[in-house]
Amino acid sequence: MLRTVKRASLGIAFLFALLAVSPSGAQDLLEIMHSELMRNYTTLREKGEVKPYYLSYEVTDVRNFVVDASLGALRVSDSGRHRILDTSIRVGDAQFDNYHRARGGMPRFTSGSALPQEDSAPPITRILWRDTDRAYRAAVERLTLLKSTKEVKVEEKDRSPDFSSAPVVQDVQPLATQALDRSAWEPRVRKWSALFVGKRGILTSQVRITASADNRYFTDSDGTRVRHGRSFARLVVGAQAKAANGMNLALDRSFEAENANGLPSDAVVEKEIVSLISELQALLVAPETEPFVGPAILSGSAAAVFFHEIFGHRMEGHRQKDEAEGQTFTNQVGQAVLPAFLSVIADPTRKKFQNQDLMGWYAYDDEGVKAQRVTLVENGILRNFLMSRSPIEGFPSSNGHGRRAPGAEVVSRQSNLIVAAAQTVPEKRLRELLIEEVKRQVKPYGLYFDKVTGGYTTTGRTGLQAFKVIPLVVYRVYADGRPDELVRGVDIVGTPLASFGKIAAAAEGGEVFNGYCGAESGSIPVAAVSPALLITEIETQRSAKAEDRPPLLSEPPTAGGASE
Repeated sequence: MLRTVKRASLGIAFLFALLAVSPSGAQDLLEIMHSELMRNYTTLREKGEVKPYYLSYEVTDVRNFVVDASLGALRVSDSGRHRILDTSIRVGDAQFDNYHRARGGMPRFTSGSALPQEDSAPPITRILWRDTDRAYRAAVERLTLLKSTKEVKVEEKDRSPDFSSAPVVQDVQPLATQALDRSAWEPRVRKWSALFVGKRGILTSQVRITASADNRYFTDSDGTRVRHGRSFARLVVGAQAKAANGMNLALDRSFEAENANGLPSDAVVEKEIVSLISELQALLVAPETEPFVGPAILSGSAAAVFFHEIFGHRMEGHRQKDEAEGQTFTNQVGQAVLPAFLSVIADPTRKKFQNQDLMGWYAYDDEGVKAQRVTLVENGILRNFLMSRSPIEGFPSSNGHGRRAPGAEVVSRQSNLIVAAAQTVPEKRLRELLIEEVKRQVKPYGLYFDKVTGGYTTTGRTGLQAFKVIPLVVYRVYADGRPDELVRGVDIVGTPLASFGKIAAAAEGGEVFNGYCGAESGSIPVAAVSPALLITEIETQRSAKAEDRPPLLSEPPTAGGASE
């Protein structure tokens, strides 16, 4: 159901960046928005048969830049800009309104519309006026339907309101900017992608630099007026191959920074590409692993994805109220849900972890609420959930985690999910503990999950409460002293409650996994941080395998001769 982090990001055609707008022009946009909002809100309050009690506008202004090459040839070099308006209007009252989460799959509505790039009041106010009218009509229609269906439904367990108040904020921050010289990046990207040419088994490759300046303007009928922004740059290198049995293989590396000048040097990138090619070629001849249940180590980045998928999505507040959801942890506040040595924090205010930039930071969420650090689990005990302005029982207000992609409706979402361990061991000792566990369980080997590409989870009540994490690089670790053995064709699967109870130890330090998470409110940037973890029992299954064989024709000749 849910797409996550790096796996989703590789399929994104653009990310973003570029030059700044003048502060005076940007300030004018917020003024235009606020003035038109108050005019429309006052009119609807006076003349609407069903009166609104809340109205907000958010404009997302994204300036983007992308350079992409494959096998030494430039594929894309482009830049652009777009502005998207999102209008949210609430009718009824805070206890029961048109955003009430209905059982039975009643659809919600979205209201994204393109805005002019220039801060010209006549065309902008016309679009604001038109979208407000459209959103109001949809809101009234939906509220009417909700009220009629409520009469024939059983009483809801969570009767908390549909909307909560939030502090009124007025904050105009400096605009985020991104300065990129495409003419300087094009030869670098082309050169890096040429390193894959003529390499044995490599079918195709991609080197892509993307960067963005994302500025958001928010105003509402309560009086909040906020302008804030963020910039981000990302470099992804990847390659694909096909094994003799038809299995598709792919590896990638990514580098993230707030600005493009924070990305690694040519020497670092080229070293990673050489390592990636070597790993991918080794995977082509690696044995396929069998389904397995036994002990394993998750590297820090693998454990980060593990927690994002299995735990983070089940901490999102709206899932606790929606009775179509599995509600795994809804009634466990104050109870132990993880081992006592682990804590979990969501912190969108944090920009870095050990000098590495995090993608999940922001100043304000998409409901104009200031970003906040939230302790979800403290020493194994569940303390809190990720909250938007949609309350749930016991948690009446937002903690700054209402998020969306432009054009989608806000729900509670993850930001920077950080797993912290109070008791740790050195990496070497973690490996020793794995071998001890292999011997204790009389297993032929344990597994070490080095790199993963993402995963997904199902949280709905009608489906299985299950997850899948998709590894890229996995090793068998033998207890008899044999060297670790690279294997392929393995996915991590399981159910959340059983998996958390098997975490036995954590290594020192931590690793970052940056990427994009796709869920009900669209694709948003996130990060997860975790130390490496020893899990006494993990379950794997065979990966999906394509039916077609590798190409029958020999590879075209290259300038350098035969493939390496």
